[in-house]
Amino acid sequence: MKNSPILIIDDDDDDLELIKQAFADLNVANEVLIFNTGDAFLDYMRATDKGTFFILCDFNMAKINGLELKRRIYDDERLRLKCVPFIFISTSNATAAIMGAYSFGVQGYFIKPNNYEGLKRLLQRIMLYWSDSQHPNI
Repeated sequence: MKNSPILIIDDDDDDLELIKQAFADLNVANEVLIFNTGDAFLDYMRATDKGTFFILCDFNMAKINGLELKRRIYDDERLRLKCVPFIFISTSNATAAIMGAYSFGVQGYFIKPNNYEGLKRLLQRIMLYWSDSQHPNI
């Protein structure tokens, strides 16, 4: 599954472009699938049997925020049992947000860097970690 797609969920088109570009600049071979809404992401996850390397999700989104999206995955046994690593990326470092995220079993919560080089370094570390990590969906 380590060569499976990386799923990105964010409702900010500028952030999505930066993340896509960073993965390209890092020469990440995985396909990167983009979702602008939690609903579109859930529709995809419920319809596909294709594996997923990991999910990178913005915490603060308009329609369905990241925490609500993670709660929906957590509450859906079929989605939860896919055991896909779920990682938040956010501008918020509020303790309540972080505690809420971990209460639904996220595997990481990272603050969005304020520059492109910082974003690339963060994504590179995430890629290296999950490339070496063992988890049930491999």
